[in-house]
Amino acid sequence: MYISMNWISDFVDLSGVDIKQLIGRFTLATAEVEEIIEYGTDIRDVVVGKIVSLEDHPNSKKLHVLKVDTGEEIVDCVCGAPNAVQGAVVAFAKCGGSVKGMEIGEATIAGCPSRGMCCSEKELGISEDHSGIMILDENLVLGTSIKDLIAMDDIIFEVDNKSLTNRPDLWGHYGIAREIAALLKRPMKPLSLYDTASFSALPAVDLAIETELCYRYSCIGVENVTKNVSPYNMKVRLMYCGQRPINLLADLTNYLMMELGQPMHAFDKNKVDKVRVKTFDHEKEFVTLDSTVRMIEPGIMMICDDDEPVAVAGIMGGLHSEIEDDTTSLMLESANFDGVSIRKSATKLGMRTEASARYEKTLDPEMTVMAIERFLYILREIDPGVTVITAMTDAYPIHYDIIHIQFDKAYVDKYTGIDISKEEIIETLTALEFKVKNDGDDFEVVVPTFRATKDVTIKADIIEEITRIYGYDNFELTSTASLLAPIRPDKAREDEYSIKKLLSERFGCSEVHSYIWYDAKMNKELGLEPSSDVRVVNSVASENDAIRSSIIPTLLGFVYKNLDNYPSVKLYEIGRVVKGFTAEGLCNERKVLSIVNASKEKSTKQLLLEVKEMVETITDQLKNKKVTYAPLESLEGWSHPKNSAKILMNGSELGSLTEVNPRVSDCIDKKVNVAVAEIDLAAFAEQDKIQVEYREISKFPGISIDLSLLVEESMPFGLIHDTVMSYDCKFLQRCDYIDMYKDQALNGKVSMTIRMQFMSYESTLSGEEVNGYTQDILKLLAEKDIKIRE
Repeated sequence: MYISMNWISDFVDLSGVDIKQLIGRFTLATAEVEEIIEYGTDIRDVVVGKIVSLEDHPNSKKLHVLKVDTGEEIVDCVCGAPNAVQGAVVAFAKCGGSVKGMEIGEATIAGCPSRGMCCSEKELGISEDHSGIMILDENLVLGTSIKDLIAMDDIIFEVDNKSLTNRPDLWGHYGIAREIAALLKRPMKPLSLYDTASFSALPAVDLAIETELCYRYSCIGVENVTKNVSPYNMKVRLMYCGQRPINLLADLTNYLMMELGQPMHAFDKNKVDKVRVKTFDHEKEFVTLDSTVRMIEPGIMMICDDDEPVAVAGIMGGLHSEIEDDTTSLMLESANFDGVSIRKSATKLGMRTEASARYEKTLDPEMTVMAIERFLYILREIDPGVTVITAMTDAYPIHYDIIHIQFDKAYVDKYTGIDISKEEIIETLTALEFKVKNDGDDFEVVVPTFRATKDVTIKADIIEEITRIYGYDNFELTSTASLLAPIRPDKAREDEYSIKKLLSERFGCSEVHSYIWYDAKMNKELGLEPSSDVRVVNSVASENDAIRSSIIPTLLGFVYKNLDNYPSVKLYEIGRVVKGFTAEGLCNERKVLSIVNASKEKSTKQLLLEVKEMVETITDQLKNKKVTYAPLESLEGWSHPKNSAKILMNGSELGSLTEVNPRVSDCIDKKVNVAVAEIDLAAFAEQDKIQVEYREISKFPGISIDLSLLVEESMPFGLIHDTVMSYDCKFLQRCDYIDMYKDQALNGKVSMTIRMQFMSYESTLSGEEVNGYTQDILKLLAEKDIKIRE
């Protein structure tokens, strides 16, 4: 939001103040200032001039040769503006002057000399109007500097909107001025208003509020508006603050919104007669001011002329009731709506406006009438013949509670750590328009309505008000005597970091981050229909409303997008998913590790074994435990019907490991093979880490024995491993899987090669000893119908 210091000076005396230093204090006390802009410094030697003669250009059909009286001399000027006429008083940039940084010098245009330039409003930064030159009042003194007529020199600062989220009172210049007055310890100038009480005998507007989402609605009828062009100073302020001047009535509603922070809307009185604030229970087509046809969903609040919508409440007016240049009567609206409702409606319609941005911050309902009276005051200053034709009609069904807060000076001293005098406390809070009662060291304050909608509610908020105006930089820096204790390490975070380091450094994987919802379009391209227990209501992208229960579909989408540039893709993500609901009915949010390994150059078997190695390295490094595998009963759309397994540790399921279904991988690329794994990190964290036991390395060589065993294809290696390791032999160190071989000659079975490691710490084992142990192990395997391949 842009703030004009000229505008602020309407409400606070800034004489003798270093403006940039003041803006710095505002940053420390109130809200972050992102940028300071100085306007007008690039405009120089632009004066009031008069066209005393106008002739057609001898060499151009579009140009004219003018003689312009600058008050000091008459100069020649070549001009192509269609509205240039003899006798017109214009803004004239003299030779040696500057217009928006462009130096004005003597030039020859189409063979004729030109010593200056007649300026348009756009060239001077007053508005976007570049249709012709700027025509001034014919009674102005020639030679007068344009800056003496229009306040073009100004300092604008931009406030970070995020820092104003909890301060609805600061979304206008008047609220900012209140803060600055408190910082400077100077009084606020009174706000000039037009008293509408005298019109109470006039007929009221036919108004009815038919929804609880409207807290207050104030309106009044006005006619005999004869002027439609805004004063130059109003145009300049609007332009400098990011608003495009349109016409007097539209500009004045924007001006009041920028001044008081209260959005307003002016309807053509001839097109709006009966005001109804309501929601519809069915969809309705509506054309907004931007000429866009929108479908209004049930529940969106509308302003209607009886049953016909004329505006989306708090967001944008309708095209068919807009103020036009020839409008002479209007119905002026100033209302207060439920902030959450406005935010949701703006999101549904995809049209966040300056008005909705303010309403969604929860504005003060007490502002509505004051805004109308301020509007009428300014309008009558510009167009004195304007008449009010209705009473001030005000429906105020919902009031905020008045907030009383009690505290004592000891509380202030405790939380500030310094001694702020009672007088300073009272002066600060009074300057911020809190009502203060003081009895000795006890205080009771009434929070002003513009701070009571959601900002100031507890004693700690009062401490903040006192200290920020006192100045945080005025606090004396002292060392504190506090007991410092080391922070206990977060084991889950340490494990996550270790996992990321292993996958990135050891296995060359790349980490990605994604949204918590599914990409519906990508899932459709991959032929996936993943399950989701939770959907987002009022999602901006309605098709992406499903909260994910697995990260695998997202990673497969990343593979799809990157495979054209890389023949192999290894990705992982640690993120959150939602799997069902807790006993309390809340989302069961889980953090999981997902890995995808894709390649056009490697076989599915290689990829699957690589992912298996990643999983086992993680469990071995972080828990010093081995994992086992079992058939996966519940298959997802991407799971291979056979080559899928659940990952187990001590009998507890950690996750799954699977080859990606060829139906899905073919949608990615006909030549790609993909393997994936997903581990529930909460289940992983529940596993205790086995402490490493160190023992001396044997001085004697070990002996490895490889066995090729005939087994059923469905038999897991874990069963063979457990059978081998159950053999009671202190020299048997380990049993590892080596390879698997398939052949039709094996009669439906497969050949699985395993390796057994024997080693003694006392002597070198002989071949006869190891052969004896091997024969015993083969007998154990035979009991499981596992035979050695001949």
